[in-house]
Parts: sequence; C-alpha cells; structure tokens
Amino acid sequence: MASSFPSATPPPQPDAMMKIKILHRHDVSPPANTVPPTVLPLTFFDIPWLFCCPMQRLFFYDFPQSPSSFAHTTLPLLVRSLSLCLRRFFPFAGNLVLPQAPPQKPHILYSDGDSLSFTVAESAADFAELISDEPRDATLIHPLVPQFPPPRDSNGARLWPLMAIQVTLFPNKGICIGVRFFHIAADGRSFTHFMKSWASIHRSGGDPTCVESDDLGPFHDRGVIKDLNGVDAIFLKDWWSFVGSKPSPSVSEAPLALGDKVRATFVFKKAHIDGLKAHVLSQLKSDMIDLVSDPIYLSTFVVTCAFVWVCIVQSKDEERRRHDRSESDKGELRHFCFPADCRGRLEYSIPSTYFGNCLSPNIISEKKGTLLSKSGFPHAAKVMARRVKEIGTRGALRGSEEWTRVFNTIDFTNLVTVAGSPRHKVYGTDFGWGRLRKAYMVHIDQSCSISLVENKDGDGGVEVGLALTRICMEKFISLFEKGLKSFIPV
Repeated sequence: MASSFPSATPPPQPDAMMKIKILHRHDVSPPANTVPPTVLPLTFFDIPWLFCCPMQRLFFYDFPQSPSSFAHTTLPLLVRSLSLCLRRFFPFAGNLVLPQAPPQKPHILYSDGDSLSFTVAESAADFAELISDEPRDATLIHPLVPQFPPPRDSNGARLWPLMAIQVTLFPNKGICIGVRFFHIAADGRSFTHFMKSWASIHRSGGDPTCVESDDLGPFHDRGVIKDLNGVDAIFLKDWWSFVGSKPSPSVSEAPLALGDKVRATFVFKKAHIDGLKAHVLSQLKSDMIDLVSDPIYLSTFVVTCAFVWVCIVQSKDEERRRHDRSESDKGELRHFCFPADCRGRLEYSIPSTYFGNCLSPNIISEKKGTLLSKSGFPHAAKVMARRVKEIGTRGALRGSEEWTRVFNTIDFTNLVTVAGSPRHKVYGTDFGWGRLRKAYMVHIDQSCSISLVENKDGDGGVEVGLALTRICMEKFISLFEKGLKSFIPV
C-alpha cells in the first residue's frame, strides 16, 4: 500500500457513503422437499457466539457485464446454484429459535420452505477504489452488506434469520457478493466451505450432479461434540444472565458509531514474514532463551499477529498522548484474542467438514509497557507461539469454563481480536468470473479487530485488514513500513 497518508484531509462526511440502488429482493430456499425439517442443538462451541455481532463478508470480482446481460444470464444462475447449495448447507436458510425466558436453550430450526433473503443491487461507485488497499472511510463499503429481515414470533419464541446475501453489480466493471450471517450458525471454516461449494455449483452451470457427486459435504450431526468439561450449562446461564428479559442473537446487534475510522489492507509478503521470523529468533537467542530444549515454532500466523498487535498498541498510545498529553500507565494490560480450530485437537475425533462452530478463544494479556518496549514484538511473538504450541498438545479447551465470563468483564477498548485465517484460502472462491479480486471482513470496523486472509498473489504471504481512527492509522502505517524495512535484510 502507499506510504503516504494525507493527514490534512478532513474526515469523511456522512454523505460520502456509497449510494446503491436496490433492484430486487428474492427469497431463496433449498429445492422443495429435499431437506427434512431439522433441529440442530447448540453445542458449547456455539453458545459463546450468541454474544457476537453478525459476520459481514464481501467478495469482489471483475465482471465486465451490462445490467441487461447480468439480469438475463448471471442472476438466474446465481439464484439456482444458491438454492442447490442450500440443499447441503440448509442451516443458513433456517432460523435461530430464541426462547423468551430462561432456562430454555436456543436452537437452530430448519422447516420445509425456509429461505434466506437475497438482494440484488446496482452501484455507480468507483470499483477500482473499493478494491484498493489504500486507507479510506470505513463506512464506504457498508451499503454492500445486506440487511436481515426482521425476526418473527412463533410458539412463544422469536425466530431470527441466520443469513442474508446481497449481490451488487458495478455495470461493465465488477460484482460484489455481500454476506451477513450469525456466527452462531457456523465458524469461518464452515462458511468458507459453503461459499466455495456455491461457487463450484455456479461455475458448473448449475449442474445438480456437481452436488450429488461431492462426497465431502458438510457434516451436520452436532452429537459428535462432547461436553467433557460440563461447560454447556455454564455458558447458557451466563448468556441468560447477560441478556435478561430481552434475548437477542447478538448483544451488539445495532451498528456502532464508527466516527472517523478508516480502513486499509496491509500486505505481508513472504520476504516480510521471513524477516520477522529471523528478527524474533535473533532476539530470543540474545535473551539467552534455550530454543533447543524448549523449541518455539514461529508460524506465519504468530509473527504477523504479534507484529500487528504491537503496532496497534503503539498507535493507540500515540493517539492517547496527543489527546491528553499525559504519561500513560505502562502497567495497564493489553489483550489479544485469537480463535483456534479444535478439529483434530481434541481427545475425540471431529470430521474435518463438521458444520458449525469448533473454535476455542485464546486470550493473551501483557503489560502495555512491555509491548511498547524495544523487545515488545519478539516478546509478543514468544508468548503467542507458546500458546499455539499448547493448543496443539491437547490444551485447546484449557480454562473453557471461563470463556463467556472473561469476555463479559474484559475492557474491549484494550482488546484486539482476529477474524479469519489464511488457511481458509478465500481467494480460491471461484464463481467462474476469474480470480477473486478482493475479500473483506466488514464487521472488524465495529471493534478493534484485524482480518487475516492469504495474500492473493499466492506467495505465502498474508493480507491484514483493519479499521482505526485517522490518528491511529497514520501512526500504524509509519510503524508498519519502518518495521518491515528494518526486519528485511538488504
């Protein structure tokens, strides 16, 4: 991305948000009589996501088609292929059933005829600007994300839709597929499975045999998840205590004020990653840490997240000092949370295509002064690497009984979380229009989260998306560029 950031540019005004024109709204269901009525109970992996805001994802493709051609050829195939895909991924067409009083437990229900909302829109916005890595108003892309239909009441419970989709055409330039869904239904791995399956069916021309012959379909039996630590009841009680008499699938469902936030994408190429790893190893050896008897695996994930976390902490500290000009309390804690896929990491076997949530949240807390020090980045990488190692040695559920309580007590202004994973290979989502040009996770704008996807160039690098205030973004860009230059040998 560009090294300059126009600090003199005034903050974007509300009317700068992109204008779109809604053309049609459809209800898309699996083919009639292909999915029996199904109840999916929530597991202890699912319940914590009741506290989470909806996920918002955008997929941009070059698409030099006219509105007329799109309406007559592409749109019908998109709808048909989505319907065929929902035959296997039917929970996304179903509803989250929320009882209105404790101690009843929410569940996912699919009934014959259930559907998801599919919106068709058109925009005259600058497509090239939207897929750029450069900093810009965080709200600019928000109109590309669909809205949920309102919930409805049924038999003393409230039914909430789990997914909505919006396809926005940029005439003769591009197309964007926007998806909003509740994490309660599926984690990133399951969602990516859904998107790639839909894309594959579309690419095949809607051939139903593409579905029938796929023997790696989603695995829906929630019974494979064993609550060996007895945390299910704890999480459910915590959720009811938190929401009181007005249960909702998200305690933060209303969009937060974004103020002067801007978002940008930062690309770590393989050379950057190798330089970061070498720097950390050099520092750890200087600190006389025994890497032979107690080896540390510095993965791409670890060094990328550690570097970004430290840069964010430094950027926020700079912003605070500009505002109140006082010395900061270096003993204050700063937190970093990353999810770990528990498939293959538990005492029992879970199919790789298990559809639902199978993530453990992992929180690392360090003093701000430590992270601001010269050795802040290597220290963060060391701590993060040790936690990743512990997860891989049957420690993924350590402290699981405290998951929901920790999140309800932690200071979110001092928390950085991770969304997505380079392992999902989202740039392989091929609808037949050519390679995906850009993938965004829009929901990170509402919190201090970072998104991770693989580098679209396929060089083993990583793309990091984040949204910060303008002051923070200016500082972050400076730290990012200076840091990477210093860590890469000439």
